[in-house]
Amino acid sequence: MIRLGCFKLYWYEEMKTKIQQVIEEIKALSANERAIIAQVLINSLEEPQDEDVEQAWILETERRLAQFESGEIKAVSWEDIKQNLKKQ
Repeated sequence: MIRLGCFKLYWYEEMKTKIQQVIEEIKALSANERAIIAQVLINSLEEPQDEDVEQAWILETERRLAQFESGEIKAVSWEDIKQNLKKQ
């Protein structure tokens, strides 16, 4: 519990519960959906960017997701990536 002087900030516990609920809902999503949410959250921490750049990234993300979902490209595990890097 966060304290401010002699007052407890009760909203913190309520917010903590809401955050936990959101996290559990996110965990139930697919890996691709979680990746999109992660990117959105990371972007929200950065300085504002040119709108054209932001739109270009959105289009690129959608394009890559469509390629993955259609089977045009396949996911590669982190273990495979590390092994390939060691070979180089």
